[in-house]
Amino acid sequence: MGLELYLDLLSQPCRALYIFARSNNIPFEFKQVELMKGQHRTEEFRKVNVLMKVPALRDGSFTLAESIAILLYLARKFKTPDHWYPSDLQKRARVDEYLSWQHVNIRGKGSKLFLTKVLLPLLTGQPLPPEKLEAVTGELNVVLKQFEEKFLQDKPFIAGSEISLADLVALVELMQPVGAGYDLFEERPKLAEWRRRVEEAVGKRLFQEAHEGILKAKNLTADQIAPELLEHFKHQLLKQASQN
Repeated sequence: MGLELYLDLLSQPCRALYIFARSNNIPFEFKQVELMKGQHRTEEFRKVNVLMKVPALRDGSFTLAESIAILLYLARKFKTPDHWYPSDLQKRARVDEYLSWQHVNIRGKGSKLFLTKVLLPLLTGQPLPPEKLEAVTGELNVVLKQFEEKFLQDKPFIAGSEISLADLVALVELMQPVGAGYDLFEERPKLAEWRRRVEEAVGKRLFQEAHEGILKAKNLTADQIAPELLEHFKHQLLKQASQN
């Protein structure tokens, strides 16, 4: 049995893995797990990842969860070019620094905007209040400013002159709000140039292919989501809304 990656390209970490594996010619079998159909909650998938989340990896009898762990596993196993996860101590530290920071910042705020703008009106049947959208957009804008000032600065990429795992992980996360209809690159020339460099480094066609689904997500309808998942999203989003 060869390497299997269990992915749904609506998921940011899944897109990072897909792009990384494809751009490095890593041989793998793409196992589609459709989140909107609740396929990650089946007993079959639970045998691969008891956490019932994507992405997941199976390599023979070995299974692995968590996207960063999987990216590092692939980088080491297939000895990908050094720039992805540099051997230089300080460059690697820059990559680790971003990967440690991003979870509750870029990922957290970008996902929140996507869920609020795309799913909340879908689940409640009510238009999204302008003040609610303004609040979540404001939260995202704060971490975008931090990203530019702290992590990107005036460098071509986060760790210096070459792309690393940090850049790929960052950009797929920033595409989630774009999929919700918020073009955060429009008035940020430094971010827009960095995006162009990252896309060119991995291959524009591959990047576009990986993002085809998420860029259509704003057209999602309730009947495309499994009923039990609708209830789960509704509970989570309404809880989130009541805390703001």
